[in-house]
Amino acid sequence: QVQLVESGGGSVQAGGSLRLSCTASGNTYTSKCMGWFRQAPGKEREGVAIVYTGVSSPYYADSVKGRFTLSQDNAKNTVYLQMNSLKPEDTAMYYCAAAPGGLGVASYPLARSMYDYWGQGTQVTVSS
Repeated sequence: QVQLVESGGGSVQAGGSLRLSCTASGNTYTSKCMGWFRQAPGKEREGVAIVYTGVSSPYYADSVKGRFTLSQDNAKNTVYLQMNSLKPEDTAMYYCAAAPGGLGVASYPLARSMYDYWGQGTQVTVSS
């Protein structure tokens, strides 16, 4: 089991920045893959940015490439999502997610079904 605790959401005007943090505790073997999904009202939860520790560079959804950057501090079991040039369409609940790793998640890193553990979410609101 792993527990995920998120922080850093908030409200910002378009063009602004926010940084999200997610810390994993418990059996960190089960969090080889960590990253962020988001869900806007009335929409499906979608993958935003994921890193598979020791395997690959972060994966990003096309909608956030060039604006969002995922980084990690392995000593703290923490991942960060730096969000720049925010747009109103980035407004959503952002969820941290973790998975043990494996061929499935390596093949489909942004697929919701690959993740076993979820944080409670942190709201990001971008006003125009």
